[in-house]
Amino acid sequence: MSSEYPVVRSTRRWHGVNAIALLVSGAGVLANRPGLVLSGVVGVAFAVASRVDAPPTVDLAVERRLSDADPAPGTSVTVTVTVTNTGGALCPDLRLIDGVPPALTVEDDSPRRGTALRPGKTVAFEYTVRATRGVHRFGPMVAIGRNASGTIERRRTVVEADETTITCVPPLSGTEPVALPLYDRAVGVTGRVATRESGAGTVFHSVREYRHGDPPNRIDWNRTARTGELTTVEYRRERSATVVVLVDARNAAYVAPSRDDRPAIERSIAVAGTAFEGLLATGNRVGLAALSPTECWLAPASGQAHRGRARELLGTHPALSPTPPEEPFLKMTSLRRLRHRLATDAQVVFCSPLSDGYAATVARRLHAHGHPTTVLSPAPTCAGDGNRDERTRGTEPGVQLAGIERSFRCSDLRDDGIHVVDWGEEPLRRAVETASRRWSV
Repeated sequence: MSSEYPVVRSTRRWHGVNAIALLVSGAGVLANRPGLVLSGVVGVAFAVASRVDAPPTVDLAVERRLSDADPAPGTSVTVTVTVTNTGGALCPDLRLIDGVPPALTVEDDSPRRGTALRPGKTVAFEYTVRATRGVHRFGPMVAIGRNASGTIERRRTVVEADETTITCVPPLSGTEPVALPLYDRAVGVTGRVATRESGAGTVFHSVREYRHGDPPNRIDWNRTARTGELTTVEYRRERSATVVVLVDARNAAYVAPSRDDRPAIERSIAVAGTAFEGLLATGNRVGLAALSPTECWLAPASGQAHRGRARELLGTHPALSPTPPEEPFLKMTSLRRLRHRLATDAQVVFCSPLSDGYAATVARRLHAHGHPTTVLSPAPTCAGDGNRDERTRGTEPGVQLAGIERSFRCSDLRDDGIHVVDWGEEPLRRAVETASRRWSV
């Protein structure tokens, strides 16, 4: 189905032919050379004919077929495009440009094709794209039809009857889930987050005198055998926490070392999924949110169905689009809305590359308003897909300066008592273990 508003314009392909033809004719008259006069006349006739010749109507129908509409990340998807001339006129010079989604990379062949197409005839071509996380909708095809002389073209968009979409949802955790230590401030039912209080649990806390009603399995019978005194073992109390994993999805989070590298938000989403899976596996109630112009919220909960909803959100929600948002981000409104939704006892895991000062400000404000905040910060200079030489990555002066500023932000947040995991090239588990040793000091 074609658009209703084609654009017709001159290509200026034979611009200046009239002047040259008249000049040749004049020279032939002055030199009494009939051959030159005839050449000039032919040139003028050709120029007039090219201006009179109208461009084709470009009435087309397009159909796309995908080898896989729900691929895994990194999978190659073959796109087959079929274009039919539904008009009644020949298109002597037809140029087609398919509407490839901006976040997809063309791996093989080309989404462009040039051809001539008779009425009722069809042309087909293929190309291959690499699937990446997100929902990718193909845009309308651009068709350019030129007249036989190539002097005038008609440009219009061609929209297919059924929208073509690639939906790529990665696993919730690309690696083994990482158990992220939380602040010693959890309240609620018995779970996996350790506190400094004694009570029911699995980790030894202390020994006290036996009290009437203490369960027999908590009596230290070895001590009783040695001393004859009844004592009761206390364990470190473990409680579940309410945690919201917050992803920084502002424009500033889409930074990358170069145009060939993945934006930092992709690593932020990956680490958010790993943290979500680890926190859920340790008995906590976990939710998801995004710091974005588009509202994004999944209330804290637990269970297998909740895990599936989180995977779908991280893979397909518009707030976490593979391309930067076009809408403006309202700082005060977004942060106020988030704080209104957070439960009083909720902790926050903030996944952000800390590429600007406002990201650090968000962490400080949430922490100061009673929501203990842990920052998981993937380094933007490590956001590549491995295709670039590791020795040259991040060596540009601008990238180096941004890295230094980010290091200062991490240090300042630590000085303010906020837990920060600075994740570079090493495995995430190792980065968490390194940071946890600093927290326990």
